[in-house]
Amino acid sequence: MSSQPVFRRDFVGYGGRPPHPRWPGDARIAVSVVVNFEEGSEFSVSDGDASNEAIYEVVHRLEGPDPCIDSHFEYGTRTAWWRIMDLFDSYGVKVTVSACGRAVERSPDLARDAVARGHEISAHGWRWQSHAGMAEPEERRVIARTVATIQHVTGKPPLGWHTRSAASPNTRRLLVEQGGFLYDSDAYNDDLPYYVDVAGRPHLVLPYAFDSNDMQYFNGSRFRGGDFADYVIDAFDWLAREGATAPKMLSIGLHLRMIGRPGRIGALDRILAHIAGSGAAWIAPRADIARHWLATVPPV
Repeated sequence: MSSQPVFRRDFVGYGGRPPHPRWPGDARIAVSVVVNFEEGSEFSVSDGDASNEAIYEVVHRLEGPDPCIDSHFEYGTRTAWWRIMDLFDSYGVKVTVSACGRAVERSPDLARDAVARGHEISAHGWRWQSHAGMAEPEERRVIARTVATIQHVTGKPPLGWHTRSAASPNTRRLLVEQGGFLYDSDAYNDDLPYYVDVAGRPHLVLPYAFDSNDMQYFNGSRFRGGDFADYVIDAFDWLAREGATAPKMLSIGLHLRMIGRPGRIGALDRILAHIAGSGAAWIAPRADIARHWLATVPPV
């Protein structure tokens, strides 16, 4: 038998009897908008890595330096950031910027701009990479380095963590050992936050989502902006309907270089207009949702 740590699976969750979160303002649904800030943390031969990131706008891979993919990522920080942030300002919406440490290090002015606008900066790893298979000492260093960089640049430590794709079996324990985290988002299995036992203490998980996520623009179909808006609005409307008796949470995942293109930003505008005008939503950064949950639905 392997002595390696394993993931514990839970197929029951709340068993059809979720707690009532009593969202502020009696909202039927808490909406978490997450902007993934990864530009400059992706793997790039131009930066000295052995290979390039494989997920991007153009289906063409080079083994050596690839100015095409490099410039696609650069669009996120050069142009898209300002377009997206100004749109949030126009609606008075505060979001979570899920930031890779190396992206913050390379574009510190953007991280500071997010804080100045009232957004949360959470941690998205040092590089834009999975932690699956990462050795424990390395992962411990990665977490510490990410936290230290975000705190140095913004003056505030991150309160949340989200690993690209798969975490390691050690990730949550290392986050608890690092200290300072209110939550992680390394789960996709519920429409509400929940607690898990980590090293003998309750740890809060705010599930994330890949379906209501603009990453779908890169997943083969490359549908138009309206399709993404329709999908997210449908998800919101259904959860708001359920929220009449059992309020839920919706995560909307965005990426600078994806939603920030002029042919897609209109979809985000439609989404924000629909949600803000519904009268049913509490739109909040994930740290605020975590604080509310900890106070309203404390661990048993």
